[in-house]
Amino acid sequence: MSRPDRFAEAPISRLIGFQVEPATDEDRQLGLAVVHLDVDERLHNPMGRVHGGVLAALADASMGIAFGRMLDDGQDFSTIDLQIQYMRPVRTHRLTAKAHVRQRGLRVGFVECEITDSRGRSIAFSTCSCTSVT
Repeated sequence: MSRPDRFAEAPISRLIGFQVEPATDEDRQLGLAVVHLDVDERLHNPMGRVHGGVLAALADASMGIAFGRMLDDGQDFSTIDLQIQYMRPVRTHRLTAKAHVRQRGLRVGFVECEITDSRGRSIAFSTCSCTSVT
């Protein structure tokens, strides 16, 4: 029986338009998440490209979901830090953020994410550290 994916639905996800792929048992065991975002001019900066903060939010959401999926019921987490490298600008596309937990200790996990566009081109790469709390 599949348990609910409580980290996949957040108010910020609805506000920005994140679309979270449902978790499999393997996703929970390995700490994996895939999040999509269809971007258009509503998410642009003054130069007509997707705002970097939107890309950072997409990366943070996907990495948080990946880490959160590995937690026990009743555990929460916080992001400790986040780094992002922007590879290329984007105006319109369906973006896909694929995140995986690279390493998890008792309380701290290290997570990576790559954001690609609908053509498979790398848009951004991000890493973060998360800490679990009870």
